[in-house]
Amino acid sequence: MARWVLHVDLDQFIAAVEVLRNPELRGRPVVVGGDGDPTKRGVVSTGSYEARACGVHSGQPLRTAARRCPDAVFLPVDRELYEDVSTQVMATLRGFGVVVEVLGWDEAFLAVDGDPEALARQIRDRVRAATGLECTVGIGENKLQAKLATGFGKPAGIFRITGETWFEVLGDRPVDALWGIGAKTARRLEGLGIGTVGELAAADPHVLAREIGPTIGPWLVLLAQGRDNSPVSDAPHVPRSRGRETTYQHDLDDWEEVRREVARLARRVAHDAAGDGRNVARVIVKVRYAPFITRTHGRTLKTPATEADRIEEAALAALDAFTGRRPVRLLGVRTEFAR
Repeated sequence: MARWVLHVDLDQFIAAVEVLRNPELRGRPVVVGGDGDPTKRGVVSTGSYEARACGVHSGQPLRTAARRCPDAVFLPVDRELYEDVSTQVMATLRGFGVVVEVLGWDEAFLAVDGDPEALARQIRDRVRAATGLECTVGIGENKLQAKLATGFGKPAGIFRITGETWFEVLGDRPVDALWGIGAKTARRLEGLGIGTVGELAAADPHVLAREIGPTIGPWLVLLAQGRDNSPVSDAPHVPRSRGRETTYQHDLDDWEEVRREVARLARRVAHDAAGDGRNVARVIVKVRYAPFITRTHGRTLKTPATEADRIEEAALAALDAFTGRRPVRLLGVRTEFAR
């Protein structure tokens, strides 16, 4: 195995690509999301650092972003452009002749030997020369350490975390500083008297197995100890699910219309899944009520299937589990593939 893992993360990727295309935007707050019209419903895909300083963040309603940062420049999402630039970046990383595991448009793991800082500097230089973009490089003895190190190096820096420095850097930080722990799990741990990474690392895995789950509980302790044995792999990514969702500019008050929309989305997702040649095992429906409350329900198929009729039937059955009949601003349907 390689001695080091590097995590390369492009800084404010989507906003940075837009600034490259429009250099006059450099230094200004830039928000990318929807069709670029903050008077319409939609969510923020990303914001520049200047916009983030005003309280703008990914997943936020565009209207909220406009209130928080009225001087921001709002731009529409240009997926094709971002994919093209991402392809250039990943080709640059593969040019180092090491194993590269792509995580998305803007980040990847590399398994390397030798001097990791020297290689990190070369990576930053080559990415900048190839694309004009800046990146941050996290260094660790495993993927977990490298991923978390990146956050300490931003923007455009290099930072290393190892087993020796893990608790010095992270021990006193809240548990949701860890990659893989969200707000819900953090609240559950807080209810058990566990608030910091150090406290979680010292917790009894048997107690957490009983309180949180036989698999997740002990895994959380390993996570807090900075331990991760997952390899860096360049195997092609195989999606576990497919989904479609729509934000409506006007609330859907009629639930018969909601049913028609869910059926339509289900058939579109079924077509996507059929294109992957994968059997669908479960269908999940997402409903976002006005103003911004989101709920989900799912249905597992008796046997995995690809037929649109069966996927639509499961989606409508999941919709029937929603007891609230309040106005709806967003609907989504997602299919999970059989393994």
